[in-house]
Amino acid sequence: MVPPPDIALAAGPRPTASRASGATLSPPPAADLTATTTGTRGRKRSGLLAIRADIGAGWRIALGVVGIASVFLLWLWASSRGGSSSVLVPTPSATWKAFRAMLSDGTLRTNLAASAQRVAIGYSISVVVGVVLGLAIGSFASVESFLEPQLAFLRYVPAPALVPLFILWLGIDEPPKIWLIVVGTVFYNILMVADVGRNVPREMLDASYTLGAPRRTILRRVIFPHALPGMIDVARINLAAAWSMLVVAELIAAQDGLAFEINQAQRFRAVDTMFALLILFGIIGLVSDLFLRWLRNRMAPWARS
Repeated sequence: MVPPPDIALAAGPRPTASRASGATLSPPPAADLTATTTGTRGRKRSGLLAIRADIGAGWRIALGVVGIASVFLLWLWASSRGGSSSVLVPTPSATWKAFRAMLSDGTLRTNLAASAQRVAIGYSISVVVGVVLGLAIGSFASVESFLEPQLAFLRYVPAPALVPLFILWLGIDEPPKIWLIVVGTVFYNILMVADVGRNVPREMLDASYTLGAPRRTILRRVIFPHALPGMIDVARINLAAAWSMLVVAELIAAQDGLAFEINQAQRFRAVDTMFALLILFGIIGLVSDLFLRWLRNRMAPWARS
């Protein structure tokens, strides 16, 4: 007698008989089936090597300290070797003494003020032009079509190659140094800000048009606030290019500046002074990067990273 379907299902799978031996074969246990089908998918992976995983503030600080310590140990090892390498790589103590000497005689303050002024003026002009033209290109297809051929041509002209022309046009005072920083960074700012402007969701623009907002209001109340954190990140990234252009700019008949001081130290083989100034460049960049990150998080807390 065959049991009804509900009774057969409740009773579970029936054992099957082997045709060869007549033995009864039972199904494998549930645990074995789970182990067979899942494999290693349930195995816990290390958070340090997981792709795009958060490792926590403690690990970030610890790994950062280890990274800095490794560079410092490599510096100590290179400076402690005998022969000519010990002359070309000064010890940390000799570098610190050179820094103290520049600080005590006032040359460091004068050179730092001159370089910071050039970068501040030149890069501010570059950022303003980049924001205005970049948002216009990212928002209006007509502006993009008009400016794209010009930018495609001009951004491939090396800015240092314009130094002779800047000297003929602007002389050898401050204007050619400042405009070299502008030309060396403005095209990066324009193109990257344009990409930020294009990333504004189309749904936000359609909703603004539906509510009757004019173009000026959409630019001011929708596009600019949404693109603000991205524009600050663009300024933070391209600031390194401004300091790189400063090194070239201060070779144009400069009488002060950090790059000018490095050039003077090279003439007298003062490697400890050169190392001190290079470390100062890195500290300035780190402080500027942290400040712009703080500014981005303060002005756009929804984009906090």
